[in-house]
Formats: sequence, structure tokens, C-alpha cells
Amino acid sequence: MRGTTRAHGVAAAMLLAAGAAVLTLGAPGKPAQAQATEGSWSGVTAWPIVAVHAHLTPQGKVVFWPYDDNFQQWDPATNSVTARPRVGYNTFCTGHSWMADGRLFVTGGHRRNGFGLPEASIYNPVTDTWQRLADMNNGRWYPTQATLPNGDILTFTGSYNTRYANNTLPQVWQTASSTWRNLTGAQLGNDLYPAANVAPDGRVFMSIPSENTRFLNTSGTGSWSQAYFRGGGYRGYGSAVPYDTGKIFIVGGGDPPLSTAQIADINGAAPVFTNATSMSIARRQINATLMADGRILVTGGSSAPGFNEPTGAVLYGEIWDSTTGTWTRTPSYQRYRGYHSTALLLPDGRIISMGGDNEPNMEIYTPAYLGGTRPVVTGAPTGTVAYGAQFSVQSDQTISKVHLIRIGSVTHATNMDQRILRPSFSQVGSTVTITAPSNANLCPPGHYLLFLINSGGTPAVAPIIRVG
Repeated sequence: MRGTTRAHGVAAAMLLAAGAAVLTLGAPGKPAQAQATEGSWSGVTAWPIVAVHAHLTPQGKVVFWPYDDNFQQWDPATNSVTARPRVGYNTFCTGHSWMADGRLFVTGGHRRNGFGLPEASIYNPVTDTWQRLADMNNGRWYPTQATLPNGDILTFTGSYNTRYANNTLPQVWQTASSTWRNLTGAQLGNDLYPAANVAPDGRVFMSIPSENTRFLNTSGTGSWSQAYFRGGGYRGYGSAVPYDTGKIFIVGGGDPPLSTAQIADINGAAPVFTNATSMSIARRQINATLMADGRILVTGGSSAPGFNEPTGAVLYGEIWDSTTGTWTRTPSYQRYRGYHSTALLLPDGRIISMGGDNEPNMEIYTPAYLGGTRPVVTGAPTGTVAYGAQFSVQSDQTISKVHLIRIGSVTHATNMDQRILRPSFSQVGSTVTITAPSNANLCPPGHYLLFLINSGGTPAVAPIIRVG
């Protein structure tokens, strides 16, 4: 079974009228003149299934599944794929995010197109086991999740019958009591698989696909803010990436597809939207992935009108640099990564691009920043690093940047976990002392790739540490 064209937002008409946001959009940015290319792509490696849902585990492996619960794991060290235990129901079209303790929380599932399941489960990558939880209030097909600053898990939207009726009740899984808390004060019809990220004030910000953006307060019985008009068009199957403190990069999507990009600044009570430079080509059904150096790689997608049109396949990536506002093109890859494709940042700084309908395979992008001599980093903490705590690692090279990038959990152009932090640090000799983020709103508890980058821009292989 596959999703249908209705899945991109049948509930959008249920949104309230837009309120006042700060818009400084003006004319869209000029398309990037991306002629020179950067980095290289591997060949195509066949896999047994299509990676529709993909997740980087705290152990540095990739777990994934296709249009059912045929759960698989890829080990980058051996380039091998092995079958893992199944949960026992169809986990296609689920929501998912990483919990504070390194387990994967999964909600919803697939009965038929639009007809979601009420199930919820946790996968433990250490014990390689699934745990079934109490059901949600109703089915959810295409729900979105967010790990909250206190470690609880928000799930919302998703449809529950073949008419794509929206589950309007957000719910929070309370990890301490293993119970659901219903946000009865925040019932609202929303798009399917919206992008939702924790804001600096602890609220959850919904940025795309609708032009009507909102904040969700998850305390008590919950409440939505008024709608803030983003402008820039409906961005179905576009992506949104938190790339700096309280700033989200929004790119692509729409039908016909958009080349444009925007920045949402959510540091204040109301979001501020500005244009960013456009891509060199329009595309939807994309993946936008944080790189080790903090730039964003956009892969896949189609430039042709229609839901998932292979005739418009875009077979090269583009990298957006927030410091310069410019794009750089990658060389071409071989396969169309459209609907049901996924992409993840790996601990070694490469990006794995997977799936797409009829594509049971993967390709790996090696950025140019891996051309230098890597620092060798040892002594990363194995326990939980407390907020605001200092910890030390050893490096054989002088370090110029430190990045913490949350491990990813991605499907349908939506990575429900990725975000980047740039902690302060100092270095004396080979000892690099890093101060962990002090604010759980900026750094929800969980596992992060710790990239130490030398003066030439080359990152060490990232240890994965737990913060919070």
C-alpha cells in the first residue's frame, strides 16, 4: 500500500484565520547559481527493503522499515543489513522520535490509506526489543512527534479513517508515569506530518506545510496560539530544519514545487519570517539534513508538478550555508529519491540517502570537509552529561568548532528530531573542555553527535553522548 495525494493536507481548511506575524518576505531570493560542485557520491548499494522510516541509533547504526513492520538494521562498520524483531502491527506512516534514554518512541500506523492505528510502542536498541504501550485516544496516520524539554513525548495530528478525518486531540506520553495526558484545550485539525520543533520558550512551533503557523503550549490541558501567517506558499513535502538557536530553515515543497526558502525566527513571542536565497531548482519530496559543519544538505525531490513525478527527478544535492546565505551544488547521484525517501547524518560526517518508492537501496554522500586529516578524539563521557556541566575530551589536533547534533528520526520529508547546538569550549594542550547546553528548551534531553572540528573544517568521527 502507498500513501495518496490526499495525504498532503486534507485538514488544512480546518485551521483558523491567520493572525498577525512579523513578515519581511518581500521578493523571493534569487536562485543560486550553483555550477561548481562539492563532495562525492558513492555507488548504489542494494538493500532488502525501501527505507521509508529511518533512524540513527545511539549506538551509531541505522534502523529502518518500509511499508510494514519489516524492521531492519544497517551497520556502517560492516555495510551489512540484518533483520530485527518486528513489533507485530503495521508501522508504516507512523510518527517517531528518540526518547531521553535512547529508546525510539513510535506512534500510529497503517490500516489503509488515511486509516491510522491507535497503537504506540517503544523500541530499545540495546536489548533489541519492542514494548507495546497503552493505545492512544484514536488512530493516527501521518502523525508528528516532538521530544519535550522534560523528556515527555508529544504526538499530534494524523488521520483515523479512509476519509482522512483528522485526530484533533494532541497527546503527551508522560515518561515518569507511563500514561497519556490529553491536551483537551488544544484540539485543532492540522495538516498531516507537519514540521514541529521545540522553541526557546518551551512551546512547540509548527512551521510547515501550512502558511498558518502556530505555537502549541503543552502544559496542563494545552493551548494553541493564534495563527501567524508565514507566506511563501503551501509547502507540502518540503522540509524545516532548526539550524541555530530559535531559527528554522524552511525549504522546497508545494505543488507545483517551490525553489524558494525561508527562515523562521522563533526567539520571540511571535515568529519573524524572512526570505533566504532560493535553490537552483524547485523540488518537493525532499530531505534536508544537517551536516557536521552546520550546513544543510538538500537531496532528492521532483521539480515537476504533481504529487511524486519521476519525470522531474532532481539528481543532485544542494548545500545551504547559513553564514553566507549561499548554495553549493553536489555532484549527481544515481537514483530518484522522491516520495518515501529518507536521509540521515552519520557519526563519521557522511550523509546516507535512502529509499523512495521502488528504490530498495542507498547512496552515501561524502562532503568535501572530509578531505583533510581528521582529528582523533577520545575520552567522550559514557554517562549522562548534566545541563550546564563541563566535560573534557582529548584531541590530537587544535579544535576550532564544537557542534552537538541530535540523532535523526526521519520520514516523509520530516526529521522529527534533528537540531544543532554550538556549545562553548576551551582547549589546553590536548584537553578540550566543553560546557553542555544549560537550557532543555534548546537541547531536549537525549543523544547527540559530538563533532569536534579542526581549523581546516574537518570533523572527527563523532562520539554519541547523552545530554540532560
